[in-house]
Amino acid sequence: MISGRLPAGFALAAAGGILLSGCAAAMVAAPLAAGAGVFKASKQSRASKRERARQQAQPTPKPGQVFTAADGSKVEITTLTALPPPSGAPAAAAPTGGNAPPAMQYLYGSGEAAALSLQAYQALWNYLKVEIGYRRDKSQIRSVVLTPGSTLDNPRFETCGKRPLAVVLDIDETALLNLGYERDEAASGGGYDAARWSRWEQTGADKVAAVPGAAEALAAARREGFTVIFNSNRSAASAAQTAAALDHAGLGPAALFDTLWLRGEGEPSGKDSRRQKIAGRYCIVAMAGDQLGDFSDLFNAPDASIAARRNTVGGTLLAPLWGAGWFMLPNPVYGTALKGGLDDIFPPDARWTDPGAAPR
Repeated sequence: MISGRLPAGFALAAAGGILLSGCAAAMVAAPLAAGAGVFKASKQSRASKRERARQQAQPTPKPGQVFTAADGSKVEITTLTALPPPSGAPAAAAPTGGNAPPAMQYLYGSGEAAALSLQAYQALWNYLKVEIGYRRDKSQIRSVVLTPGSTLDNPRFETCGKRPLAVVLDIDETALLNLGYERDEAASGGGYDAARWSRWEQTGADKVAAVPGAAEALAAARREGFTVIFNSNRSAASAAQTAAALDHAGLGPAALFDTLWLRGEGEPSGKDSRRQKIAGRYCIVAMAGDQLGDFSDLFNAPDASIAARRNTVGGTLLAPLWGAGWFMLPNPVYGTALKGGLDDIFPPDARWTDPGAAPR
């Protein structure tokens, strides 16, 4: 369903190609000039006219051609401009534009993050197609939105009834990659700035890309009759620009207060109030996000410890929902997941000290 694209490769020598012995480095670093037979003459003070004519008549060297040098060694013309590493693999291009933070390297540049995103959206589509699509009596399907009054230890859900089926997604780093904003933040060296983010919402609609797998999965969901709805903490004042960004990435259409729900002026960042409004009109059978708050505000209780918050994901009755109604996308760049000290993250019984290390 998802197609990939390999990066432009380096020019490789043909099988049985270059043997980079002692003097080969000099020959690679200074390739033969086109149209010139630049072989030094022997120790004779002057070459004969016949020799000069023979040199001038030589054809222009081309990559792949092999010549015999005066000492009998073979010289192959290549397109290489630098020696490959000892492994024989092509030399990597030098990085440009400065270094990106490791989290950005992972999310926006790595194949690993792309694979996780594809995996999540493939699982979302399979769930819609198999678990939901084949159900004859869809009125008895349960919504995956927690009903008001639920707790993480006692979650409750409603049946769909006659409401149309819908998929609800977060936007930023769930469906849309904010490439322009994150590059600017990395280049400037500053952290999150609300004013800069507001300017980004207003002007960055064409500097985004779809999260791998999102466009294909959402298009397939729409073809099968599911309504695709976005629920984001972007400002409602930028609704037109947000809809344009989704269109640019191939994720639209989206209409405000119908299939696009954004944060109003002065409204808190929690999404439950908007989720309930959507759930009153649609039966939400799947949700996707990159933060736990994209599924319920209950995960972000201010007094919850790091360990307790983590345990609510896998240690409660909500655990079976992951991959079966709730779908998480990777985001190590920002958000509620990025907190905790060493003692918060690593339990005491998992501490280890290298016995061979110098005393600290």
